Amino acid sequence: MNDILSSIQSSFTFGDIGVIRILFTMVFSFAIGLLIFFVYRKTFAGVMYSRNFGVSLVMMTIISAFIILPITSNLTLSLGMVGALSIVRFRTAVKDPIDTVYMFWAIAAGITVGAKFYLPALLASLIIGLLLILLYSMKFHTTMPYLMVLRFAENAWPNVNNLLKRLPETNMKSRTVTADGVELTLELRLRESDMGIVDRFLNIPGVYDAAIISYGGDIVA
Repeated sequence: MNDILSSIQSSFTFGDIGVIRILFTMVFSFAIGLLIFFVYRKTFAGVMYSRNFGVSLVMMTIISAFIILPITSNLTLSLGMVGALSIVRFRTAVKDPIDTVYMFWAIAAGITVGAKFYLPALLASLIIGLLLILLYSMKFHTTMPYLMVLRFAENAWPNVNNLLKRLPETNMKSRTVTADGVELTLELRLRESDMGIVDRFLNIPGVYDAAIISYGGDIVA
């Protein structure tokens, strides 16, 4: 009977990896992943929020911890697993550079938890989370890139051009001339206090529309 029990126990234990450690590692990495998810939602400043990306951060933390568990207990297995992981190629495009920071944070936290460094993983995650929230809550009075779209009649061009010359760092991206008038797409840098420039363009006779769009990339015209 004792032989049967010891055989069953050995089948659920590998080295120093037991059921208790596996469960604790999974639960602890899940808690760290939730913290990363919360900070990501709190500091998200993009256009389209993706809940799936937030969930993937939680799962990435858990899976990283799961991978490290057998590696820390067996040198031979660790070499084989590193070789197996080296053939994996990820082709998912990262739209925002800050998303890469969160992915590395999730992977680093999972590795640290899987290696039984629970306190460093918790403290480092709390510090990183607080720093991200602090940085995103700070209001820097700097200019930001925007796209301005103007639609106006052909005879309004001299007045529009005079006002454009007063704007700093203006770069024309496209100019479309139709039977109804002219459409300009401009790249410019403005402060939040300079948003009233739209009203100044609308006050010009012959200007139909003026719009400012938040701009964070390149446009091909």
